[in-house]
Amino acid sequence: MVNQKFKDARMSLNLSQGDLAKIVGVSRQTINMIENNDYNPTISLCRKICQALGKNLDDLFGEEF
Repeated sequence: MVNQKFKDARMSLNLSQGDLAKIVGVSRQTINMIENNDYNPTISLCRKICQALGKNLDDLFGEEF
């Protein structure tokens, strides 16, 4: 299952996975694994991603009820 909120936020800024990876200091593969829910990023990485995308933790990683 794709983390669609995460992917949509990245794409709304016209960032490729590689672009976002460079901004937050990880590999493109790491961004891909996060988007595909194959990797649970650290809180530190989540915060960097949120800052890069202009979102908060709930926007990108919060569960929907």
